[in-house]
Amino acid sequence: MKHIIGAKPPAAAAGLPAVRMVEVDEDSAGQRLDNFLIRHLKGVPKTHVYRIIRSGEVRINKGRASADTRVEAGDVVRLPPVRISDKVADKAERPAPAREFPILLEDEHVIAIDKPGGVAVHGGSGVSFGVIEQLRQARPQAKFLELVHRLDRDTSGILLVAKKRSALTHLQDQFRERETGKTYLALVTGAWPANKKVIDLPLHKYLQADGERRVRVTTEDDPDGMRSITLVKVRSTIPARQAQGLPVMSLLEVTIKTGRTHQIRVHLASQGHAIVGDDKYGDFDLNKRLLKLGMKRMFLHAWRLQFNHPASGERVALNAELPPELADFVTPAPDQA
Repeated sequence: MKHIIGAKPPAAAAGLPAVRMVEVDEDSAGQRLDNFLIRHLKGVPKTHVYRIIRSGEVRINKGRASADTRVEAGDVVRLPPVRISDKVADKAERPAPAREFPILLEDEHVIAIDKPGGVAVHGGSGVSFGVIEQLRQARPQAKFLELVHRLDRDTSGILLVAKKRSALTHLQDQFRERETGKTYLALVTGAWPANKKVIDLPLHKYLQADGERRVRVTTEDDPDGMRSITLVKVRSTIPARQAQGLPVMSLLEVTIKTGRTHQIRVHLASQGHAIVGDDKYGDFDLNKRLLKLGMKRMFLHAWRLQFNHPASGERVALNAELPPELADFVTPAPDQA
């Protein structure tokens, strides 16, 4: 991004934000205008972004454009003066703390990190910042860093970050077209039946009264239900620990063929085997006992990921072993015969 024209004196004198003329770089080429603006007008509500596009205040090469116009390298985009709330401005003054994360793979196109449990992937409701904001602060020289996909805050494991827009779109297309291989490790309550290998049940997203999103299994005739397929393989069974008040548990390798919100959590819970430590769909009494034993998070880990490299096209297979707090909990665990 190049800032071609700085503040206009009248705006500056009035204490208003200034008009900016921004040149589109190679990494932003092909992006929709609305998404380009959302990235460059930090903290400005989306409704306002669309309003200034409709009003003609945003221009591309001095001409009006619509929200779905694709910007091209070398285009000059006019960004009008916009106000942001004091709260958003204050947040901008106190950026996320810089942080690097364990790297599984990095080249000029993509970074694969091993995300710790308990860390959000991005800032949002109730969370000031996440992995992507911290990574950007740690790498101020990086021109482009964007999440390819997401993991729940409590889920640890493999997370991809694109370093180029071309890599981002290529990888997101693979996730959308189900060309990636995604396998998780999940510890669930009870002895999972070895012959129960496929869960093919539609899922329905809804909001609770407090506005928090939830997902439930629904019927095939539900117009809002989305087909969801989960494959399950038993890795090991952990015997009951009666002295600690813990039941039999099963460590599962869970491969998802669709990427629905909370898919693994809801599918496993629907079979009577909720994920240990799940605060939304789990066994709350058991979770309280586990908390006293030091298990402070949900036992779900993005263990294996396969994808085609966005530049070479070669198949990449990544593994992230269980973090210590999870591995220690299931060791020793006899292998399933």
